[in-house]
Amino acid sequence: MSELPPEGTSPEPAYVPEAGDQSAYAPAGPTPGQFIQAPPPTPEYSTPGLALAAAPPPRRRAWVRVVQLVAAIVLIAASGTTVLLFLGWHGGPAALLVGIGSSIIPVPFLVLCFLWLDRYEPQPTKYLVFCFAWGACFATGGALGVNTAASLLFQHLGLSDNLVAVLVAPFIEESLKASGPLLLFWLRRRAFSGFIDCIVYCGLSATGFAMVENILYLGVKTYGPIATEAGAAAGARAVVVTFIARIVLTGFAHPLFTSMTGIGLGFAIRATSKGVRIAAPLAGLLVAMMLHGSWNFMTVISLQSAYFLLYGYFAVMMPIFLSQVSLVLYLRSSEGRLVDRILPDYVRAGWLSPPEVAAMRTIGRRLSARRWAERVAGQAGATAMKAFQFDATRLALLRDGMRRGVGLAPAEVGSTLFEERSLLNALTAYRKVFGGRDMAAPRAFWDGVRYHVTFPDGVVRPVEPAPTPVAPLVVPLTQPMYGGYPAQPPRPYYL
Repeated sequence: MSELPPEGTSPEPAYVPEAGDQSAYAPAGPTPGQFIQAPPPTPEYSTPGLALAAAPPPRRRAWVRVVQLVAAIVLIAASGTTVLLFLGWHGGPAALLVGIGSSIIPVPFLVLCFLWLDRYEPQPTKYLVFCFAWGACFATGGALGVNTAASLLFQHLGLSDNLVAVLVAPFIEESLKASGPLLLFWLRRRAFSGFIDCIVYCGLSATGFAMVENILYLGVKTYGPIATEAGAAAGARAVVVTFIARIVLTGFAHPLFTSMTGIGLGFAIRATSKGVRIAAPLAGLLVAMMLHGSWNFMTVISLQSAYFLLYGYFAVMMPIFLSQVSLVLYLRSSEGRLVDRILPDYVRAGWLSPPEVAAMRTIGRRLSARRWAERVAGQAGATAMKAFQFDATRLALLRDGMRRGVGLAPAEVGSTLFEERSLLNALTAYRKVFGGRDMAAPRAFWDGVRYHVTFPDGVVRPVEPAPTPVAPLVVPLTQPMYGGYPAQPPRPYYL
């Protein structure tokens, strides 16, 4: 009868490659049915900050990151400054201030909606801010310049200025709004793991664009001219009417259009075919342009009769908007179902325990787990649990892609498997922060088949898992050394 290994100890560790060293993996690349040797357990970390060292990203040259960051900041800042100077010069300071004050009102609501969608796997704040700033500064600056030049050209050719709104604006605006998330995808591929990420990035870019565009329409084109001719009161009334039409009734338009590109990008990152990876974002961008152009066309012909706009709004745009909302909510809930479907593989391998997976099925359960971790390990425990849930969701998305062949091409497999190993190491390290701190729970660990629980009499007995796991969370305090995702059933410790 063998004894359980003492708490905090483990068998002799195997080789763990350094960050960026992928020589430990099969160079030919595994198929979804093959598995790899798992890393040994990580040492105990007392804080989430130290636990981050468990999964360090591959090293990059520092000067490359600095150049990229400086270039992006300069480009966005220059574009934003140019746009504000242009609007202030054309409309005057008063019109600019009125436009800024009224256009900012819906922004917190829209941003909170996208952050709510992103609760299962929250993205880094810096990436969210980048996409919003890109849409507000660079996209609006570029669109303003191109649309103005096209308007002057059409006037010179004797063509109607309405053609700019129907033929030019949708093409250039959707391209520029989508270019920010696409640039982020090119530079930070690992920041995208599912449909929701792509929709959130594209939606925030569109929200920033809509905010600055509303400054133009509410301040420069509405308040400025009317206040000059009829007084400030008349200008204020006109701003209220325009606010209701552009923000209350149609404030969803730009995020709706650009989210189509996000859906196409979502298909691309989950596809195994190179052709689909290229065609899907382009198809989404084309749909966004078509919707944008159709809406602008309905707005133009409504000058002849308002019934055209009413019909287009209630019979076309609202059904599309409600369908898009339903799709986004379905995609959001699917991430919870994905965790429930994929992570049991790691439960059987001993990397996760059944209650840990059950505690991530819904947002409510995740919040309950964070409160439990805070109760037993303080604020550091809550932070570690939040990071644990985030990386577990990323792991589920990664493994789901690997099941379908994503990231298993010969040139990609090393990076994919290294990311999986890093996430597994990180989960083990985060667990060290809050695991074993609940004095109301007995010492126990999960071996992939059953629990091994230390009873009050000091005897360790195997306990079969319950059909429905319950709190408090029972987490493995001793990591078995049989591999994280083995081809054969896990080896338990026998009593």
